[in-house]
Amino acid sequence: MKARFNLLAVVPQAYKPFIELDKLLMDTQLDPVQKEMIKIRTSQINGCAYCLNIHTKDALKYGENPQRIFVMSAWREARNWFSETDQLILEITEEVTLISNHGVSDEVFERAVTILGEETTAKVILAIVAMNSWNRLGIAFGKHPE
Repeated sequence: MKARFNLLAVVPQAYKPFIELDKLLMDTQLDPVQKEMIKIRTSQINGCAYCLNIHTKDALKYGENPQRIFVMSAWREARNWFSETDQLILEITEEVTLISNHGVSDEVFERAVTILGEETTAKVILAIVAMNSWNRLGIAFGKHPE
């Protein structure tokens, strides 16, 4: 796919609501690596190379083990590398990102509330929705890794 026009040049305020949502989501009990896990797994599912490039670098900057990034798309096979909370984050990320397949299961949602609490569960889901939006913008406007 070739690069397309710059969204911000055409609609200068386009990113403002997304940036405001990102600011709201900064205050959560998740650590920086877990926040990047949401962004990486969402981008893997959606096939957004631009976002994968950015967020794998950010995860490494925050101290993520490169091996975990290498196996994140197959995390179930490497469960011992991911904490219970990490596994939950990856699972709910997959269910929300692939919501048209089967929705978000009661079991995963209830486990999220039990482990994370209501506010953090809400913020995790909002972070997943936000990342899906960023992926769709990146892909639709032909953003390529730099």
